[in-house]
Amino acid sequence: MAPNARKLGSAGPAVFPLALGCMGMSGMYGPSDENESIATIHAALERGVTLLDTGDFYGSGHNELLIGRALRGRRDQALLSVKFGALRGPDASWVGFDARPASVKNFLAHTLTRLGVDHVDIYRPSRLDPTVPIEDTIGAIAELVKAGYVRAIGLSEVGPETIRRARAVHPICDLQIEYSLISRGAEAHIFPLLAELGIGVTAYGVLSRGLLSGSTTTGKGDFRARLPRFTGENRERNQRLVETLQKLAAEKSISPSQLAVAWVLAKGAGIVPVIGARTRAQLAESLAALEVQLSPADLLRIEEALPASAVAGTRYDEHQMRALDSERPVKARE
Repeated sequence: MAPNARKLGSAGPAVFPLALGCMGMSGMYGPSDENESIATIHAALERGVTLLDTGDFYGSGHNELLIGRALRGRRDQALLSVKFGALRGPDASWVGFDARPASVKNFLAHTLTRLGVDHVDIYRPSRLDPTVPIEDTIGAIAELVKAGYVRAIGLSEVGPETIRRARAVHPICDLQIEYSLISRGAEAHIFPLLAELGIGVTAYGVLSRGLLSGSTTTGKGDFRARLPRFTGENRERNQRLVETLQKLAAEKSISPSQLAVAWVLAKGAGIVPVIGARTRAQLAESLAALEVQLSPADLLRIEEALPASAVAGTRYDEHQMRALDSERPVKARE
C-alpha cells in the first residue's frame, strides 16, 4: 500500500486519498467540454489518483462512454466505482429506481460495454429501492463478484439498518454519502457503525456542490437550480457561511475549496473525498488540499465558525429527502 493511500474498509482496495467524481463531466452542472474532461481524467491519473467515480445514469450513459474513451490504454491505472439503479427518460427526466436482481445484472452488462472493460472495481446501488429487499440486490452483486465481473460491493446513501442487512449478505467496502462542513448528518449514527463494521467512506459533496467555493448555478441543465441551498433567501443566507470560510482560508493562504477538502480529509483516515473536478485547474486546486495540515484546534475553530446547523436549506429537495434511506430516523436496537 502506498504511503499516503487510504483503505476502503477491510474489504476494499487501497486508494489515493482523493477520488475523482466524474458526474459533472456529463451535463449535471450544465455544459462541459469533453476534451477538457478527458484531459482532467488523464491529469488525475498522472498525479496518482486511482479511484474514478461514475453512475450509469450520469448523462444516460454518456459519462461511462467518456470514461471508457479516457481509459483506453490506461485501464490498469484506474479503479472504477459505478452506481446503478436510477431510471431516466429520453428527455433526461428521472422516472424511477430499479434494483431487482435481474436489473442489476442487465445494468452491469451495459456498463461494461460502455466502459470497454471486463470488470468494475466497486459496484453499488445509488439508492435503496423500497420495493426490493437489500438482501436481494446485494445477493445479485455478490453473484457478479463470484463470476469476476465485480471486485467489491459498495453502498450509497443508506442508513444503519440497511448497512447491517447488506453486510450480512456480503462484505461491504464503503458507503458513499454526502459529507461536508455543512452536511454532517452521517456523524451521529452512520459513521460510528461504519467504524464498528470496518466499512470505509467515499464522501461526495465535500464542497456542497460548489456552494462552499462560491459557485453559482449556470442556468438550464444545472440541477443545482432545484436544490434548496442554492435558491432564493437560502442562497443569500448561505453566502454568509461562504464568506466565513473565505476568511478562515485566507488566514492559511489557501482557497476555501482547499480548506473544505482538507477538513474532510482530517475527519478520518477511512474517508476518501470524491472531488468533482471538471477541469485540470479545478483538479490541481483540490489536490493541493493534500498539503494542508489541520490541527485538532484548527478543526474545532472551523466547526465552531461554520456549524452545520447554520446552513439554510436541505441538501436535496423535499421529495428526495423523504426517499433517502440515510435520512430516516434511526430505530433503537433491541
